[in-house]
Amino acid sequence: MCWVCEHPESTREDRVQYVRGLLDQHCWIVIGVFAERYRPPYSYTVGLTDHGCPELLITGLPKQRAADVLTSAVSDVFAGAALAPGKRIRVSGLAVEVVQVAEPSAHLEVAADLFGRQLTALQLVYADRRRHWPWDPRFRGGRGGQPVLGARAKQAA
Repeated sequence: MCWVCEHPESTREDRVQYVRGLLDQHCWIVIGVFAERYRPPYSYTVGLTDHGCPELLITGLPKQRAADVLTSAVSDVFAGAALAPGKRIRVSGLAVEVVQVAEPSAHLEVAADLFGRQLTALQLVYADRRRHWPWDPRFRGGRGGQPVLGARAKQAA
């Protein structure tokens, strides 16, 4: 269960302080957001902004799989890999294209509370098993699909 669910009386400031304490211990964290009605689940990092990097987000995967993919991507970034919109990479067994998130504060609520206007985010958009992307009508991304939260950039190498 999530901290907010376990502490329904908490304020937004309580949540920010709780997350700030986690960041003091762990450098960065992953927050998973449950599926709701027609919106599939999504997960995102919090704390990369403190290290001069955009936060990362992935949609449409169960929380544990999403956390595995984000953890692998963050490891690559901290090892010197550059993520840029349009770049295609392999992360945790997935073919991924990087997309700039158009409105990060609309989706990364906790990160927005912590970082405000500094917040930027990149989405890791993955191809399905047949290597079709969400913008391809043949894409089969599971229940709820995979919303893409920004415009595709020209593909970088």
